[in-house]
Amino acid sequence: MSIRLGIIGGGVMAEAIITRLLAANIYPANTVLVSEPQPQRRGFLSQTYAVQVTTNNQETLEASEALLLAIKPQVLDKVTAPLKLENKPDSPLILSILAGVTLARLEAAFPGFPVLRVMPNTPATVGAGMTAIAPGKNIDPSHLSLATAIFSAVGEVVEVPESMMDGVTGLSGSGPAFVALMIEALADGGVAAGLPRAIAAKLALQTVLGTAKLIHETGLHPAQLKDNVTSPGGTTIAGVGKLEEKGFRSALIEAVKAAYLRSQELGK
Repeated sequence: MSIRLGIIGGGVMAEAIITRLLAANIYPANTVLVSEPQPQRRGFLSQTYAVQVTTNNQETLEASEALLLAIKPQVLDKVTAPLKLENKPDSPLILSILAGVTLARLEAAFPGFPVLRVMPNTPATVGAGMTAIAPGKNIDPSHLSLATAIFSAVGEVVEVPESMMDGVTGLSGSGPAFVALMIEALADGGVAAGLPRAIAAKLALQTVLGTAKLIHETGLHPAQLKDNVTSPGGTTIAGVGKLEEKGFRSALIEAVKAAYLRSQELGK
């Protein structure tokens, strides 16, 4: 069977996408080709997922109907400069998950090719990711359908104009780290209140998971849920008051803004 999905870069995000695509049977393993320079990583991907592996980026490009760029933004030019690019009617769809790298840069690297800028996040590993896609000038509806099918396997997909992609990176791209810090801090608070570490960690994790699920399934505004839990003179309002005193909301806003600005810097 011919290769249908090529991937340049076999890191954590590439593996997350591979895992879910295979589980959803969107691509059989023998139709996926990963180009990866590290032999240990190639061996792991081949043995774990039965995908094909290579060190030849040119082969990966030419063999694919869709090519996923899953490399560090800083090495884009090094990876693409040696490629011999021939724009043909069946040229592969280029899917880039490189943070901060603009469509203009990608389209300059792949002249005439259909290019999509994509920003998934790490919950993609368990099929609960959030992916934003921004189409380039050569994209048609069939390209969008293919990209949506690929990234729907790892969670939700939303199409946005490229002008929003750095904001997406700052919020949903970096956001899992911010949420993880919050879960860790909640567990530490439980320990400070006298709970055993294992119980505190379980309570913190399920509280965040359950709250997110409740908001998702009911459509409640987060402020409304907060009001529902906050009784007059009770424990919750005491905690909310302390969070406001310490600038909790402001800290999260500034974290997203800092990640957004760094995404802009990476694209220059």
